[in-house]
Amino acid sequence: MQFLKGLNSEILRLKEVELSELLDKAWEVRLKNFLPELNVSAPGLKRYNVEHFSNTTGKFINVSVTGSECSLHCDHCNAKLLKSMTYAVTPEKLLKIGKRIKAHSGEGMLLSGGADVTGRVPFDDYYDTITKLKSLGLKMIVHSGLVDRKEAEALKKAGVDQVLLDIIGDHLTIKRVYHLKRKPVEYLSSMINLRRAGLEIAPHIVIGLHYGEIRGEYNALEMISSVLPDIIVFVVLTPKPETRMMGVKTPAPEEIARLIAIGRILNPEARVNLGCAKPANDKIDIENFAIRAGVNTIAYPGDETLSSAEKLGLKINYSEMCCTLV
Repeated sequence: MQFLKGLNSEILRLKEVELSELLDKAWEVRLKNFLPELNVSAPGLKRYNVEHFSNTTGKFINVSVTGSECSLHCDHCNAKLLKSMTYAVTPEKLLKIGKRIKAHSGEGMLLSGGADVTGRVPFDDYYDTITKLKSLGLKMIVHSGLVDRKEAEALKKAGVDQVLLDIIGDHLTIKRVYHLKRKPVEYLSSMINLRRAGLEIAPHIVIGLHYGEIRGEYNALEMISSVLPDIIVFVVLTPKPETRMMGVKTPAPEEIARLIAIGRILNPEARVNLGCAKPANDKIDIENFAIRAGVNTIAYPGDETLSSAEKLGLKINYSEMCCTLV
């Protein structure tokens, strides 16, 4: 399959461009390659009400195969994100959950879980169940950790619709935040393994992951862009209570906008999304910048954001699916 090289010099050049000029270029790229529409993703993980839309809880859910357990206890999460998920610690439990979703006219699930000490999420016992749930007509997407070739092929054989994974571009962030003895190139290898297995991937970049500092994000973007992704998802560090990043100052909206705009310019045909996680105090500014930076989809945007999008001539489409499926 095809991969791109030599992206580093282009990223360095774009980082020096004035932000307003960069946003104009990103907007131009977006309009050239996509319809003038903004997709709104509002899966029923939480209630979402705006002027013209209200979602239904339970139609698309997050499921953890490890329950609340995670071996890493990363500094930004400390396994807190798992507590908001539905638990399926056995394949039988997962099948039961899937049948319940289908019985209530649901659409699918994001299958995730805590990582082991090697950075993998243990899906091995669930492949047959994933296949059964696919036969019911459910969308099955997986948020994995690091993935070797064998696991990538198993996920493909199981019928997974899509694989999401966080891409970390700095070795010190991997060590200090994730508590892993891994290298950035291993995240690139995971994407390559998944692409070669024939899977659609939706790599994520957590902006500000290194205690609010933008450190490895541009390297992550370079790695992602090199594999010609179908989708890129940007999320922003949201400091949580009872974690080592509680109270950390997150990156300025302008810094976030620059990274997203460069992602759009480097990946003109990929869908670029702003995902669920973004700090509440800068939410509207981040979302408005993201629109100007050329995103296709925003998860749970505010009314003010939607109004701004309409003023820019974008038609609003609503969905209760995960943003990577919109």
